[in-house]
Amino acid sequence: MEPSINDRSGDRFLQKEVEKELQRFGALFDYASIGILVTNKQGEIIMINDFALDQFGYQREELLGHTIEKLMPPHVRDRHVGHRNRYAAHPQSRPMGIGLDLFAIRKDGTEFPVEISLSHYENEEGSFVIAYINNITARKQAEAKIERLNNELEQMVEERTQQLRETLEMLERSKEDLTAALGKEKELSELKSRFVSLASHEFRTPLATILSSAYLVKQYSKEADQDKRNKHLQRIVICAKLLTDILDEFLSVGKIEEGRIQVRYANIKVDDFFHNIIQEMQGLTKEGQHVDYVHEGEPDVTLDPSLLKHIVMNLLSNAIKFSDNNSTIQVRTYHHNDEFKLKVADQGIGMSREDQQHLFERFYRGANTSNIQGTGLGLHIVSKYCEMMNGSISCESELDKGTTFTIIFQLNNNSTNNNA
Repeated sequence: MEPSINDRSGDRFLQKEVEKELQRFGALFDYASIGILVTNKQGEIIMINDFALDQFGYQREELLGHTIEKLMPPHVRDRHVGHRNRYAAHPQSRPMGIGLDLFAIRKDGTEFPVEISLSHYENEEGSFVIAYINNITARKQAEAKIERLNNELEQMVEERTQQLRETLEMLERSKEDLTAALGKEKELSELKSRFVSLASHEFRTPLATILSSAYLVKQYSKEADQDKRNKHLQRIVICAKLLTDILDEFLSVGKIEEGRIQVRYANIKVDDFFHNIIQEMQGLTKEGQHVDYVHEGEPDVTLDPSLLKHIVMNLLSNAIKFSDNNSTIQVRTYHHNDEFKLKVADQGIGMSREDQQHLFERFYRGANTSNIQGTGLGLHIVSKYCEMMNGSISCESELDKGTTFTIIFQLNNNSTNNNA
């Protein structure tokens, strides 16, 4: 029985609808703005759209029937065959953007980065894989540019941070320098204040003595009064020297604080050097006092003669000042190898343990010395001079049983500083 007219009309309508769907599918496939290709179970390309052909630079007949590995860089092709076979055994959809760095290759051999999404389907003809290929060169270039800008920004931030750190360090150093300068200024102000206070106290007695003696000398105008005149003139000389010594001590402290004292090493004949100093100080000894000096070891030593003389004279004058009449002051020097030792021992008033702890501080005077003139600067200067010549000073003392000062100079570095 032949189909009726209505049946034939229905078939033509259905065929037209199928053709329209095929055209729509073809448009979707051919005019998509992403590369699309279809491979069979063997990985052979059976369909590819125009966009993908433009991406890879091939004609359709150059790719159909070839495996998908033709569109991959040579160094990954063999490895990809295994990946393809495993995917074919267990196919599953794989969306784009899963973090893989993939590359494809054009017909001219140039490589470009791609992002690939996979899907699959089956029909009576077999299993097929659909690959959606997106050229992400522009995105990679943008990412590279952003990364470069980020790196430049990080480098700039690091440089600015380093500059800020250096600036902060400079400010910190400036703060420390300013603090040190303020400390020095405070010390100088304190030194001046102490000087004024000390001057008003220590200068009063010798100045009064000088004035009274000068007045009395004027009264003794007769020849028979010469002895009396000489006595008062001697008192004037002694008091003037005392004032000079006080001023010298203040000047020495100022020079030490400002770093204006240089150590100038020279060869010293030890025995002659100490005997000459002792002889110079005979005028200060009290009645019956005796200075006993002995040297042991090598006869010469290399030290600063001026600084050493000041040290010896200060220790010796203190021993004389704080000892009674008819007492013996011992001075001992020892020079063995690279060590020179000086000891000055007296039998005087001594000092307490508490006083010994502050002995070398500026202006410090022992509790039992209030009736004896002094500035409290002498031992401070001695300790500083010792340090400048690579030496150390120590003290042993007991109340009413005397005091022993010991200074030890290490001489092994002196030769390198001979002209400091």
